[in-house]
Amino acid sequence: RRQRALLWGVLLAAWEAAWGQLRYSVPEEMPKGSFVGDVAKDLGLQLPALRDRGVHILDKGRTQYFALHGKTGHLVTAERIDREQLCGSVQQCVLRCELIVEGEMKVYGIVVEITDINDNAPSFRETETELKMSEATAPGSRFPLAEAHDPDSGRNSLQSYELSGDEHFSLAVQAGPGGDQRPELVLAKALDREEAAFHELVLRAIDGGDPARTGTARIRVTVLDANDNAPVFSQAEYTVRVPEDVPVGSTLVTVTATDADEGLNGHVKYSLKKVSDMASNIFRLDYETGEITLLRSLDFEEGDYYELEVQSHDSGGLFDTTKITISVTDVNDNMPEISVRSAISEISEDARSGTVIALLHVQDRDSGANGEVRCSIDGDVPFRLQSSHGSYYSVVTARELDREQVSEYNVTVRAADGGSPALQSSAVLALRVLDVNDNAPVFAQERYSARLAENNAAGALVLTVRATDADWGQNARVRYRLWEGRVRGAPLSSYVFMVDTESGMITLKEVLDFEDTRGYTLLVEARDGGGLVAQCKVVVEVLDVNDNAPEI
Repeated sequence: RRQRALLWGVLLAAWEAAWGQLRYSVPEEMPKGSFVGDVAKDLGLQLPALRDRGVHILDKGRTQYFALHGKTGHLVTAERIDREQLCGSVQQCVLRCELIVEGEMKVYGIVVEITDINDNAPSFRETETELKMSEATAPGSRFPLAEAHDPDSGRNSLQSYELSGDEHFSLAVQAGPGGDQRPELVLAKALDREEAAFHELVLRAIDGGDPARTGTARIRVTVLDANDNAPVFSQAEYTVRVPEDVPVGSTLVTVTATDADEGLNGHVKYSLKKVSDMASNIFRLDYETGEITLLRSLDFEEGDYYELEVQSHDSGGLFDTTKITISVTDVNDNMPEISVRSAISEISEDARSGTVIALLHVQDRDSGANGEVRCSIDGDVPFRLQSSHGSYYSVVTARELDREQVSEYNVTVRAADGGSPALQSSAVLALRVLDVNDNAPVFAQERYSARLAENNAAGALVLTVRATDADWGQNARVRYRLWEGRVRGAPLSSYVFMVDTESGMITLKEVLDFEDTRGYTLLVEARDGGGLVAQCKVVVEVLDVNDNAPEI
């Protein structure tokens, strides 16, 4: 049967993987490292690529219950799982986690059902109970008994009760509103205190496991003299609604029962007949006054509904029972939480619009409007939010970037809930824009001119040209050279002038002669590290010096 269940789980997981969600099941109490499902196979991921793509498992709760085996791609248990501790009385115990593929910025939901095994026996809150009955009690009277509790589910949970010990009593089992079994002690034969003042009984609770587990409670019945009036509650049911921020110590409700008898037979005390373990740590019943007060703070996200049963009884053992339902209303006491699941810190300025720079997860533990979260990006920045899977958002570029205008961004993502007043939180993404060689050098002047007297020595400075580049780093480094012209058939750069490649200083290679050449026009080229160029014109006028005597 277990092999068929595993085969069905694998087929179901393969079907749901196509829809972005995997579903598996695993029995509780399995050792750490036990196989849950073949995630790599179901998602079509190649094993060597798992480490390169940054694949990891993220549990939604505070405890990491599952892990991804790096060599096999199997989803395995990260620790022993106790279904009853994890899910309590919930019929279908489900854990949810997420598979994050950082390299592809993808997320896959994984649902794992924790199936029950019969690892708990039924147990009673009190293993010994004393009941007091008047000898005037009529045969056929019924007395509610404490119910046993079995945290297992389905057939492994509590199935039946048995009573043994005395012919005066029999057992009846009633079905409660929720389908639970409520044992009742039935008086089958009239009591006689003078004949027997005490009766010892054993109540046995049996579950449906194979083999079955049992729990027992001893019942001691004390027979009292006649007391013909039982306490009566003022209401058969009390309903209370309280906000989750009600102060500790507050009185939530006071139950009241009266007894028409006098003296000790009319003195009423109260006790909790049925209460869950969680509720017993939150509420306190005053046995004398019937006041129910708050022991610790309520939390709507932990529990929004509690049900108690209070019994009033007089000193003669007569009683009445009432039901108390406490509904907790939500208060906006949780801020939205923003988690950066994956992000980059650098981006090229020529990245296309729509490039993903971060994957965010947003959640709010409140409910209703208090848990509805709206996300936005502060300021006029070239980024926008894009809804992704479930509560995930992608931060993408909204338009082209320009490093020369803005080289760094601090992108603030803000989340606000729908409460009044709204609570909000934010996360900051730091992003540096990388340079692309998209700017050519630019000369300070398109045309330079200089006047220089003849007979200047070689190495004399003619003038300095200067070009700048808006890019950064190597892309902005400018080098200069003369664009080759010719004078008398010889290259200009080797004939008269030279330019310094780094500074742009133009100097003489040889002495100028006005009588030989009265002017020069040069073309200077500026080239950046990426190969983009610009040119400017340099006009040099040679001035005459009286360096020639008259000739006869």
